[in-house]
Amino acid sequence: GRDDVCAVTPVTARKMKTGEVDGVGFFFYDLEGWNALKESGDLLESTEFAGNDYGTSRRLVEEKLREGKNVMLNLSPDRARQISENMPEAITVWLDPSPAVLEERIQHISRSALEASVRLSEAKKECDASFFFQHRINIDDPYEAVSSLNHLIADD
Repeated sequence: GRDDVCAVTPVTARKMKTGEVDGVGFFFYDLEGWNALKESGDLLESTEFAGNDYGTSRRLVEEKLREGKNVMLNLSPDRARQISENMPEAITVWLDPSPAVLEERIQHISRSALEASVRLSEAKKECDASFFFQHRINIDDPYEAVSSLNHLIADD
C-alpha cells in the first residue's frame, strides 16, 4: 500500500464495549465532550446510528494533512456530503461496481433471498444518493480500481 494514504480514527459518543481501547477503532467521548466537539465546529461530519453518535474530527484530519498524508474516509453519501460542505477542498470518490457485479456480490454474502433483496435495495438507494461525488471509479476489477484511485491521488 501507499504510505502517504491513511485513515483517521472516527469519534463517537457511545460507551466503550468490553475490550475496546480509546483511540483504537474509535475515540470515545462522553455526552459533554461530544457536545463540546459539535459546538467547536470540530465535527466535519456526524451521524446517529442505533442511538449512538459517530463522526469525523476536523482536528484529526488536519493533523494528518499537515504530516503530508492523504486522508481516506469510507463514508455513506450523507456523511460524505457533510465532508464536502465543511471541507470544500476534499475530493469525493464513489466506488461503484456494475449492477451485475453488485448483485452477484450481494447474493454471495446474503443468507436468504429476502436479505439479498433488502441489501440490493439499500445499495441502490446509496447509489442514487451519490450523484454529487466528483469522481466515480468502477470496482469490478479491484486492480484497475486501485490504479485509478492512485492516479487520482497523484493528480491532486
